[in-house]
Amino acid sequence: MDKYLPTPLKEAIAEFEKLPGIGPKTAARLVFYLLSKPKESALKFGEAIINMREKLKFCSRCGHISEDQLCLICSDPNRNQKLLAVVEESLDIIAIEKTGKFEGVYHVLGGLLNPLEGITPEMLRIGSLLKRAREENFSEIIIALDPSLEGEATALYIAERLKAIVQETKITRIARGLPVGGDVEYADEMTLLKALENRQKIL
Repeated sequence: MDKYLPTPLKEAIAEFEKLPGIGPKTAARLVFYLLSKPKESALKFGEAIINMREKLKFCSRCGHISEDQLCLICSDPNRNQKLLAVVEESLDIIAIEKTGKFEGVYHVLGGLLNPLEGITPEMLRIGSLLKRAREENFSEIIIALDPSLEGEATALYIAERLKAIVQETKITRIARGLPVGGDVEYADEMTLLKALENRQKIL
């Protein structure tokens, strides 16, 4: 059947298939949906993706997605600059912000330690986290990573490194409200809220 599809259509479907969680059928449905809309809608969709790639960067302080050198959270004077949550990726920030209860700032690691896949501390934003811990004098650092094997290993590694350089800073870990193997970004607001509220000292 595919051999009867025009090349531009096949190419578009192939690109959609590269997205996480999108199989061949869903990719085809999305492409045909866009094809059924006015040309202006498709162009607007394409422009949004191009603008996203061209205008967005990573915050020089925390690593979150931003339009400027500092993200909207880091540059907000109303945030508690002495309370830091360490997360794996920007999607985790979005999930935590939905609770509406966390008033601190963040640090995005950009992944989790995984020696089997060759992901070492040098490949993550751990060095910049330690630098911030030395310079910004946080009262508390909350390690808000997934309760997976990689998340637990990364949390322990970070906690040990932090304790060696900032003895006065409270180092905590979000509580076990999250199921083992679960992802922070997929947790509902209430589960995340309870996990934050019941955080425990890690070392």
